[in-house]
Amino acid sequence: MNNIFAKVYFDEDVSVLVATLLVARGLNAGTARDQGMLSESDDRQLAYAAATNRCLVTHNRLDFEKLHAQYLNNNRLHFGIVIASRKSPYEIAKRVAILLDTFTADEIANQLFYV
Repeated sequence: MNNIFAKVYFDEDVSVLVATLLVARGLNAGTARDQGMLSESDDRQLAYAAATNRCLVTHNRLDFEKLHAQYLNNNRLHFGIVIASRKSPYEIAKRVAILLDTFTADEIANQLFYV
């Protein structure tokens, strides 16, 4: 893949302000709202993120841990899942930005992170 910076996609559980803050830092961030994906299932959210080469950020730990395991067991690829603690949008943006500055998109792909 040879991608340096991961693109991120926030499901509807995460405040859209987080994406706005990351875009202000020059990062590529999109939201379920922006993409017309509100009320879609978690499986569809991850499939959309994978199809658009984006790392998915969510607060939904249990469902996305299961989906991550299913993807691995079925040899399906995704571009990373980040489980974010329920903090202020500013704190979440800071933590996600640190992750994106620390790991390349290739290193994030198919991984599960907690911030």
